[in-house]
Amino acid sequence: MRILITGANGLLGTELTKLCIKKGHEVFSGYPTGTPPPGVPIHLDLTDAASVAAAFRQSRPDAVFHCAAMTDVDKCEEDKELATRVNTEGTKTVASLATGSGSRLVYVSTDYVFSGEKGLYREGDPTGPINHYGYTKLMGEREVISPGAEYLIARTSVIYGSCPAMGKVNFALWLVESLRAGKEVTLITDQFVSPTLNTSLASMLLEACGSRLSGIYHMSGAERVSRYDFGIRLAEAFGFDRGLIRPALMEQFAGRWKARRPADSSLDTSKAAGALREKPLVLNQALAELKKEIDAQCSQA
Repeated sequence: MRILITGANGLLGTELTKLCIKKGHEVFSGYPTGTPPPGVPIHLDLTDAASVAAAFRQSRPDAVFHCAAMTDVDKCEEDKELATRVNTEGTKTVASLATGSGSRLVYVSTDYVFSGEKGLYREGDPTGPINHYGYTKLMGEREVISPGAEYLIARTSVIYGSCPAMGKVNFALWLVESLRAGKEVTLITDQFVSPTLNTSLASMLLEACGSRLSGIYHMSGAERVSRYDFGIRLAEAFGFDRGLIRPALMEQFAGRWKARRPADSSLDTSKAAGALREKPLVLNQALAELKKEIDAQCSQA
């Protein structure tokens, strides 16, 4: 397949790009700034419809993985106009071009489309974002769902991986680096999510696209855990001192946040588990894989 990936130098896009190339696909890697990713690099800025159209003309894709987004929740709240331009209007442009060119579109969405009042959300549960990031991603979903479109919406949660992306260290990697250095960290006990290993998500997305799955699927880690429990489980998997992890409540962080966070945005992944060979991973599996990836990098250094 000829594949166009937006956000190809991001946390998910980097691994998806490498996987698609490994599987023998012709990959066109869309990115706005920074170091060119693997594949055929293409300048692609979601705020510039002309650059998106040019990327489609150059790549002539059979499939598009739309991974690019403005994901900093607080920055989305501070600059709502930019967040809307990137996450909603940018997605509208991508979706329109994909439909017009007959390309299959895989749109990576988020657990933050939900209010967090319930947890273990299923695909058909009512949405109700409580911050602007979640709202813009939900509006992006609605732009993807249109008559004649061939699409898959994959909602995920707290993506993490073994490498920084675009100069940013993800939640799990920050924990590994902090605990390895003997630093104390404070993690929240009453916010629940479904943390997702980026390499696992990339495998699920590529299989789902190849199998022509359509509609909405929750593709995250298979477990509901608090940020605190995630930290404890990671410390145990890596052999770090779990005593370095201090518990806290969401209300203790509220003053530092510009945007509200859902208390329980965990996802039910049973639909994806029933449809895919590459199943959503339980946390111990994912952490074991993360450790293996980090250890492999250390041995090569």
